[in-house]
Amino acid sequence: MTRPPYRLVVFDFDGTLADSFPWFTSVINDVADRYRFRRIAPHETHELRGMDARGIVRHLGIPGWKLPFITRHMHRLAARDIAAIPLFPGVPAMLAALDGAGLRLGIASSNRESNIRQALGPAGSHVRHYACGASLFGKVKRLGGLIGAAGFAPSETLYIGDEIRDQLATREVGCDFGAVTWGYTRADVLAAHGPAHLFPRLDAIPEALMAVAASPQGPEKDRTTVVDGLPKPTASRDVNI
Repeated sequence: MTRPPYRLVVFDFDGTLADSFPWFTSVINDVADRYRFRRIAPHETHELRGMDARGIVRHLGIPGWKLPFITRHMHRLAARDIAAIPLFPGVPAMLAALDGAGLRLGIASSNRESNIRQALGPAGSHVRHYACGASLFGKVKRLGGLIGAAGFAPSETLYIGDEIRDQLATREVGCDFGAVTWGYTRADVLAAHGPAHLFPRLDAIPEALMAVAASPQGPEKDRTTVVDGLPKPTASRDVNI
């Protein structure tokens, strides 16, 4: 098998590997009451899934000084409920396929490493590098640090996530971004930002990387790779909150 042009593949966790959006919607309004920001009404979900993180913070009226407290509280809730936050079906097989192809794997996430390791279980054996506990706008530092610690260049790295802030982080770090359509941000919004890859399902990730590896010209930096035609979310994320 031809080695993909990427040597390091780094994943976001929530909304990318873990199906945490239903859990998020179940706790967010209690958190809003505790920290005195706007509750989210059911009809707002679709709109919020089209915003970047700064837009969501503004919409909810959260002052910047409260963000660290809210983040720590959400981490505690996630640790309490981690058994109720499942991996998306197919995550272990996907990680095994990439690991078996000789790719180095990492996770850069706002969630805690302990939560992530518990959720991954045996599938975590395929992941070599972790950079976790990032603040809401702190993924640049975490992702850049992980890439450097792993010993690779940003040009050899693909970061896979589900939010606009993930893509913005890759632009600052200098690596490619692969967007997944089943997470927190809507697929059409992610596509409009022009990621290097747009994945409509989990098994499309190794398929796409192997397809790119087989191309004599390698990855094209100015064109989004979409597997299976037009991207569509695997399930609707517009749920009642």
